[in-house]
Amino acid sequence: MTRLALRRGVVVSVDRPGAAAEITVEVGGERRPAISYEPTTGPVEAGDEVVVNVAARDLGLGSGGFDVVHVNLTHGLGSGGAPDAHVMKLNYTSLQHAVVPVEELAGELSRPLGKPVAVIGLHGQLPCVAWAAAGARPGIRLGYVQTAGGALPGELSRTVGELLERGLLADHVTAGPSFGGGHEAITIAGALHAGFTALGWDAAIAGPGPGILGSATALGHGGLAALDSVHAALALGCTTVVVPRMSSGDPRPRHRGLSHHTRTVLELALGPVVVALPAGADVELPEGATPSAVEPDVDGYASSGLPAHTMGRSMSEDELFFRAALAGGMVLADEASR
Repeated sequence: MTRLALRRGVVVSVDRPGAAAEITVEVGGERRPAISYEPTTGPVEAGDEVVVNVAARDLGLGSGGFDVVHVNLTHGLGSGGAPDAHVMKLNYTSLQHAVVPVEELAGELSRPLGKPVAVIGLHGQLPCVAWAAAGARPGIRLGYVQTAGGALPGELSRTVGELLERGLLADHVTAGPSFGGGHEAITIAGALHAGFTALGWDAAIAGPGPGILGSATALGHGGLAALDSVHAALALGCTTVVVPRMSSGDPRPRHRGLSHHTRTVLELALGPVVVALPAGADVELPEGATPSAVEPDVDGYASSGLPAHTMGRSMSEDELFFRAALAGGMVLADEASR
């Protein structure tokens, strides 16, 4: 039986306020970094008594080096929930909460949508795709659908907030088990449909939040969530652009060149997709995957001020990762112009 690793603690300080507030909590005499998702567990202040989930930090996970506030016993009780919310996210768990699904804005199913969707397998590809798409087609209305595969809370990503502030993203929809975006969707298909109809998107990016689940197996990793996004986009009649995870600096052979994450998605896809590639990349693709090669503006992105690290590696240490992601944005913009 798996049990939640919960501990009582007291908030020592709020180090970075916000929707995903970075705090320090004293647990059993030890001061530990933690995250408090204020829209879910309420506002947090120094001195609050909290219960934190310590599982990820205790395991030493690279993408989970902090505790997470499970409940704020001082300021997190007594909320009545959002007005008019009637569909549960994280349903049948202690964190279930009601939301208003964006699918209700779109009304009846309309297909084929005929709009392009870029499918990413890592959150680190998101700023590259959005920046390159905006550069290739100024004024493009680009929506981001956050899926499973990485972090579920929409508030965790500072990158999304910056992209929205810069106008590089028009909307952020958290779909399926993910939550906390500007809009909530029950399904990836529902998010894309509402985005292209009610929200007026020209193109979309679908992929996980920060971090990724992994077991070093062919099917047991968060990158496989991209397969769901591919199939949702294909079913809605969208041009589906797979943004490949590529690397010239990853020490693990399975991720060098074309990552096995992307290759598995391409091999399992049940319909034709376009694969964005940086010019000069020598990649053999499975049947049904059509390459579209472009020359990305790596120097321009490097000076953009957007995140320029992946898995702890800089652009100079893993240029291929960024070239492939930037190519994805350029191909997405090209497909949106057709």
